[in-house]
This record gives sequence, structure tokens and C-alpha cells, in this order.
Amino acid sequence: MYRTAARIAREAASWPVRSQLASRRNALVACTALAERRREREEVEDFLEHLLASRAADPVTLEVHVRPA
Repeated sequence: MYRTAARIAREAASWPVRSQLASRRNALVACTALAERRREREEVEDFLEHLLASRAADPVTLEVHVRPA
């Protein structure tokens, strides 16, 4: 397709705007992914904390029953 000088000038002038929009979109996607990973990490940390606390409060004892021979 034949490009006129005016079209080339418009495309060149709109490039910073398109670039900024793409950069902003990429930053939002990355920020959302990081927030999700942080939420999952905190959820796992809370689970492990509660698990360790419950194990410390309730020590496990094993009962062994020996059958007479």
C-alpha cells in the first residue's frame, strides 16, 4: 500500500501514545500477577503458621498395642 507523507507523519505522531498505552497495559497485567502471587504466598504462610501452632498445642502421641503371642 502506498503511504503518503501525511500518513507517515500521523503514524509517527501517534507512536508515543500507542507505546504509552501498551506500557500501561503491560504494567497493569504485571501488577495483577504480582498481587495474586503475594496473596497466594500469604495464604500459604497463614496455613503453615496455623498448622505449626496446632501441632505445638496438641503434641502427637503414638500408642503401640502389642498382641500377645
